[in-house]
Amino acid sequence: MVQQNQLTNYRMKKNIVASFICIACAISATHAQTVLPLYKTIPGSIPSDMVEKRDTVKPLRIRISNVSQPTLTVFLPPGNTATGTAIVICPGGGYSNLVINQEGWDIAAELNKHGIAAFVLKYRLPDNKIMTNKETGPLQDAQQAIKMVRENATQWHIDTSKVGIIGFSAGGHLAATASTKFTRQTIDNPAHINLRPDFTILAYPVISFTDSLLHKGSRNRLVGELAPPEKIIEYSAEKQVTAATPPAFIMHCGDDKVVPVGNSIEYYKALQQHSIKAELHIYPSGGHGFGLHNPSISTPWIDRCFSWMQENKWL
Repeated sequence: MVQQNQLTNYRMKKNIVASFICIACAISATHAQTVLPLYKTIPGSIPSDMVEKRDTVKPLRIRISNVSQPTLTVFLPPGNTATGTAIVICPGGGYSNLVINQEGWDIAAELNKHGIAAFVLKYRLPDNKIMTNKETGPLQDAQQAIKMVRENATQWHIDTSKVGIIGFSAGGHLAATASTKFTRQTIDNPAHINLRPDFTILAYPVISFTDSLLHKGSRNRLVGELAPPEKIIEYSAEKQVTAATPPAFIMHCGDDKVVPVGNSIEYYKALQQHSIKAELHIYPSGGHGFGLHNPSISTPWIDRCFSWMQENKWL
């Protein structure tokens, strides 16, 4: 019995050490990448003494909050594996923080394995203390990220017709907003760089701000608790789909208690109504916020996504 307890304690300690090693490796890997400021002058910025914070909750979950200085972290695949495809990554966090490792760095590393250039967007979180229009700030950052990727396409060996965006949870709302509001130019763009993503990947996304589907925290932080009906419609992506909206791969779990699966279903239905190619995967279990690894399925969802990209000639 004593030996069994010792063995159990040893395994627990080993797992804890392994978790901290993984976190350290993720942080180290990120430091090895190029981190670029999104702007020379941040549009709509209000001077503030707000200090960015980083904390770790649960094993392997690193969150960044109080973001006022947006950046783009560049993850390039080895030159001999580069496919020319690029993806801007929008981590989730309910518009209150960014889960920067599970829904940012980890995704970038996986994309690099498949020859995809990845760009982790640390976008500003809506806050009246740091921006003149909090509902526009995140969209400005997403548009600026897409613009930067296309502007530097030659340097980064990117095909400008294969630039996509992926978003998780509230980051999915930002990705869907960027995919439906690309004609609403919110940034300086004198060269008229194309701001439309060529494809969209959404993982357990916030899509709708309507009462029956909303994630209350995301809606309240972006447009306010007392937002008028027209503002709710404006930021419900399923109501903004047009024939020009890019194709999408959508993944969600039926037992998601944080963001109802109806968000993904409604976006898929809106795409179908406009004859836009889309693929929707609903898994019976998995919950919310698992990043790459849904423990309830044997085939990683990202593998299905890569197949979708290949079938559509983006990869």
